[in-house]
Amino acid sequence: MAAVRSRGQLVANRAAIAAVLVITLVFLAPIYWIGSTAFKPRALATTVPPTVFFTPEITPFIKLFTKRVQLTKPVDQETRDAAPWWEQRIIDNGERVLRTGENVQLSAYPSRFMNSLIIAVTSTVLAVGMGTFTAYGFSRFRVKGEQDLLFFILSTRMLPPVVVAIPMFLMYRAVGMTDTHIGLIILYTAFNLSFSVWLMKGFMDEIPKEYEEAALVDGYTRMQAFFKIVLPEAATGIAATAVFCFITAWNEYAFALIMTNRRAQTAPPFIPSQLGSGVIDWTVIAAGTFLFLVPVAIFTFALRGHLLRGVTFGAIRK
Repeated sequence: MAAVRSRGQLVANRAAIAAVLVITLVFLAPIYWIGSTAFKPRALATTVPPTVFFTPEITPFIKLFTKRVQLTKPVDQETRDAAPWWEQRIIDNGERVLRTGENVQLSAYPSRFMNSLIIAVTSTVLAVGMGTFTAYGFSRFRVKGEQDLLFFILSTRMLPPVVVAIPMFLMYRAVGMTDTHIGLIILYTAFNLSFSVWLMKGFMDEIPKEYEEAALVDGYTRMQAFFKIVLPEAATGIAATAVFCFITAWNEYAFALIMTNRRAQTAPPFIPSQLGSGVIDWTVIAAGTFLFLVPVAIFTFALRGHLLRGVTFGAIRK
């Protein structure tokens, strides 16, 4: 009986390992596909069957950062050899770089990337900051109608963004806030605030009130106790909340597509608009997506030590 039970446990463990490996491959496959396509020659991007082994090149990234037009006539060898090495790669792909005098015209991707960075970072700081203060108030003080208020805050996340995008656009247009950084920052902050409040309240509830009471006895003010006692204890929760808020703001597509056009447009709606010479250039889109993944990956990796503790903090109660 024991041998049968041991054999059954072994089979179950192997099945669990196999399931984990399959799930991991399913999640990593799109990342590999984007990464490989970003370094492929354009001719190999849409081959059937897919090309797995190839010589990597950085031509898609050069295209991503420059404005180009299709060549109307072949470039002679002397002109090609006189061009910089990176421009030769574009010429070899049947395109030429646009210039203003001697200066190369850059594409809009760098500005869209910076817009994403500014808007995501600012809205994350605001959402986490206000959410922390709000959660502290709900956790430490008796608030009349607390449960109703918390439910109202949560209800702002019950509708998907696309449902309220059109009404929000009409409101923003009426006050002249379409295609502005501050408009998207306010929108993303409001959208992330409910999540921040609920997540931070769980963290605040887990911090013993006795710590603050001891600080108050020692002469600290309530604000001093908050900044010197509560915030350090809540650092793990703040880090975890910041990661989730940043990822949400960084990846948001619907509001950015409808609310912006040029000046404050972020990277998500801009990347799919990249066209090659008459057709979609999947290598350029992949290169833009690959670079777009880097900041959020770095941010998440930098705070990885807080994430596991953060997402499980408050899950087990006595």
